[in-house]
Amino acid sequence: MELETLLYRLDGHVATITLNRPDRLNSFNQRMCEEFSRVWQHVRLDDEVHAVVVRAAGERAFCTGVDTDDTLEMVSRRNLWSREDPSSYLSPKANQVWKPVICAVHGMAAGGAFYLLNEADIIICSEDATFFDPHVSYGLAAVLEPVGLAARMPLGEVLRIALMGLNERVSASRAMQVGLVSEVTAREELWPRADEIAHQIAANAPLAVQGTVKAIWDSLDVGRTDAIRNGVHYTQLGNGVETVKVSRGGADKPQWRLR
Repeated sequence: MELETLLYRLDGHVATITLNRPDRLNSFNQRMCEEFSRVWQHVRLDDEVHAVVVRAAGERAFCTGVDTDDTLEMVSRRNLWSREDPSSYLSPKANQVWKPVICAVHGMAAGGAFYLLNEADIIICSEDATFFDPHVSYGLAAVLEPVGLAARMPLGEVLRIALMGLNERVSASRAMQVGLVSEVTAREELWPRADEIAHQIAANAPLAVQGTVKAIWDSLDVGRTDAIRNGVHYTQLGNGVETVKVSRGGADKPQWRLR
């Protein structure tokens, strides 16, 4: 793929996507949105990809949301009913990607960055990471980002971020406390640790992993009873598609194969 705003590589069964606009604090423009959509479709259809790491170039930011000096065509089309939200391009689950996504966050993660974080399966961050949503400080309603965030964090914490705007910066340690991230590392250890997690997951049976991801995310849209009832279908569909042999050989010696 020819990419301008992203870097993409495949190492073994792990795809790494790097936001590559450090001079713009990795904010997204129309080009980045379109490239993310292309990359997600590639990831979804490439059976060599078992897990994905999303990270960002530069020292200051993971992503600071929309590039305010650029124009997003999808939100400014003349026909109101032809407009789209950037989430339809940026968010992995919105693009039907059920391969596990690990986000490695450093520096600032603000506003539209939550399009990526809200639909990640695992988020880790470095000690310098800060999370915030500046929408209300600019006179804009904070809506889709905090709504998605409410599936990951306590409601009071989400409202605090959404309503305080630029006056609230959630530190790495606080993000760990409220469940936004599952691990905090030193800055120099962030990328290697994300890569390690991704490779450990990628060593497992891919269809079992993807079925697990999809079943859990689908459960968020229904009540508990329906989630359990629907989940049974995933076990019936997914378990047995691959030939499974129990082994004590360790995670580095997977004992599965596609029929």
